Amino acid sequence: MKTIILRTASDYLLPLLLLFSIFILLRGHYLPGGGFVGGLIASIAFVLHAFANGLENTKTLLRLHPGYLMPLGLLVAALAGLSPIFIENLPFMTGIWFQEPLPVIGMIGSALFFDIGVYLVVIGVSLTIIFTITESA
Repeated sequence: MKTIILRTASDYLLPLLLLFSIFILLRGHYLPGGGFVGGLIASIAFVLHAFANGLENTKTLLRLHPGYLMPLGLLVAALAGLSPIFIENLPFMTGIWFQEPLPVIGMIGSALFFDIGVYLVVIGVSLTIIFTITESA
């Protein structure tokens, strides 16, 4: 079912869905959403692209096997959890925040970096599973 309409639509939807996933990621440490939901939306964007344009085209678009995102995300999340211990001598996973908010993003703290780690892990896990199933079929 690789129609011209689906291929064209997926080329326009991929950047829009990725932008929306980043919006959900950044929104998550204040309101519902965050790394998990944002990662699922980003994964759906790549799955839609793979479905419309073929798995090999999507893999060249990614430039990196999604399995490498899992340990990277775990490292970012672990460092976000450990940062209060080393920076302010607080317990593990205590939220720490920068003093001044950024204009577009707002207050930045360890919760945002933890969400970024979860975002990377979810993208890595879901795309690895889906790509592996697709390759074996």
